Amino acid sequence: MLEELRPVNLLSAYACGIFPMADEEGVVRWVRPRRRAVIPIDDFRATRSLRAKVRQGIFEVAVDNSFGEVMRACADRPEGTWISEEIINAYEELHRLGFAHSVECRQRQELVGGLYGVTLGGAFFGESMFHRVTDASKVALFHLVERLRARGFVLLDVQFMTEHLRQFGTKEIAGREYERRLGAALELKRSFVDDMQDSSLEQSRDDEE
Repeated sequence: MLEELRPVNLLSAYACGIFPMADEEGVVRWVRPRRRAVIPIDDFRATRSLRAKVRQGIFEVAVDNSFGEVMRACADRPEGTWISEEIINAYEELHRLGFAHSVECRQRQELVGGLYGVTLGGAFFGESMFHRVTDASKVALFHLVERLRARGFVLLDVQFMTEHLRQFGTKEIAGREYERRLGAALELKRSFVDDMQDSSLEQSRDDEE
């Protein structure tokens, strides 16, 4: 593992609003956007059709069952990726230490969508998501927001604004405002998972009920 990607360095970077991305050659660059995209946890915008899909339970939703598989699926993009093998190894170590988590959607036991990110205090730093079946990543995001709201998280950082993220009520804020919100979130003590039972497969319908 690259020295700069060791857990203590990664966590220190996140606490300062910085995150790593690899370029086309796999060289790690540290990024601090001037403007930051955040999803308001209490004002998440879910369409009627998305809520219906969640209620229908067409996906089995799990937490932290297949972290590495989710990362590799997020990295598998025809247009290229910033998720290098070194970054995968580093975040898998963060996952083993309890700081990185995944939300996974399955159909007939096959992984068809999901997302992953890092937690510190009351902040969740969303890194990437993917889908192989329509709306699977949206359902994963819906469950992520529900979990963060239920557990008292106050910041959902999604780094850069995209049209895909805008539909959920994502807002772009100035770097100084982001640093203020991040500082407040880091003062909190929050837990993304409680125990091993928390990561067992659950039907979306059951989770809603």
